[in-house]
Amino acid sequence: MKIKAGLCLLLSMLSFTSWASERSEQAWDLIEQGALLIDVRTPGEFSQGHLTDAANLPLNTVDTAFANMDKDTPIVVYCRSGNRSEQAMSYLKQAGFTQVHNGGGLDEMLSTKP
Repeated sequence: MKIKAGLCLLLSMLSFTSWASERSEQAWDLIEQGALLIDVRTPGEFSQGHLTDAANLPLNTVDTAFANMDKDTPIVVYCRSGNRSEQAMSYLKQAGFTQVHNGGGLDEMLSTKP
């Protein structure tokens, strides 16, 4: 029974990894096409390392940081794990932004960087 449970866990991890890398690969395609790259982590996290050309607009500033931006601007958001960037993407879409993509986490993005 333990082997079956372990196999199920392994398969679920592999499918998440596949999905995760797919979203970050899509993010790189969008960045190459000119999308803005936004890191929604805290300034402290950002200062410890970030993607080249990323702007740091922490999650708690999303409601004001994007206020004067064209809602058709292509945007890729990322964070540490993909959770805060998912929240940022959801907020921006609710605010009327039409081209927002969650690239996932920093390590995930780095692992698929072209």
